Amino acid sequence: MVSKLVLLSREESLAKIQGESLDMYDAMAAKDIRISITSSCDMEDLQDSDIVVITAGVPRKTGMSRMEIAVPNARIVAEYSSLIAEYSPNSIILVVSNPVDVMTYVALKASGFDKNKVFGLGNHLDSLRLRNMLAKHFNIHVSEIHTRVIGEHGDHMVPLVSSTSIGGILLKNYALGGTIDIEGMVKKVINAGSYVINKKGSTEFGPAYAIANIISTVLKDEKRILTVSAYLDGEIEDIKDVCLGVPVKLGINGIERIIPIKMNDNETKALLNAAKVVKKKTEEVMKNL
Repeated sequence: MVSKLVLLSREESLAKIQGESLDMYDAMAAKDIRISITSSCDMEDLQDSDIVVITAGVPRKTGMSRMEIAVPNARIVAEYSSLIAEYSPNSIILVVSNPVDVMTYVALKASGFDKNKVFGLGNHLDSLRLRNMLAKHFNIHVSEIHTRVIGEHGDHMVPLVSSTSIGGILLKNYALGGTIDIEGMVKKVINAGSYVINKKGSTEFGPAYAIANIISTVLKDEKRILTVSAYLDGEIEDIKDVCLGVPVKLGINGIERIIPIKMNDNETKALLNAAKVVKKKTEEVMKNL
């Protein structure tokens, strides 16, 4: 699937990513995976890339919100996005830097790419986290849980409880014999990143697997429906000119289609509010670029 991986950093961080590449080679040897890894601080090494993942930015520290790092990260993301457009104009950009919905918008505008070619990690990881919590609650294999979180990757995320199912049975029917604290689970999902950061300083494995999941879906042209941060132009509830976590069909050309959603009134109201909040934050950040 992937034959070459380029780890790009600032010159002062080159030694660190060289160490990362050696560590990754050891891991791949254990899995019988053969990939060429290049450690570089030269943007020319991005030429002919299929996907470029932007993780650059100021890291969140204990007690920091995603929005506190918005303006400095936007300047970094904008710079790299314009360079990606210069050195790898046919690539797809996957944004991971936080706040990811705002940074996805910044990357889209700075790169000048088509909207199907730029998207963010968004609520994909949030959806996986909620899925895992439900699996633990019901003591059921995680593959039987089908759920989705949309909206902002942050305080205004929206769980689609009305369409959540377990083994093909809607949650509202499956859970008739007991109670489930969905609101409590969502609060845990919202604070999951902060909780991990408080404990170990950063989130690594969860985001890494979620990112790999998206990349695999694109490169294998799997046509899967995943929840990523995408630019909306009226496809859902007439929401326009903002990037939000929504279900999309992903393939080799990036976003092939934004999937319309049937929601209940509370979910619709929450999504519209998320769009309003994120759009306001995005406008504030764009003014400071």
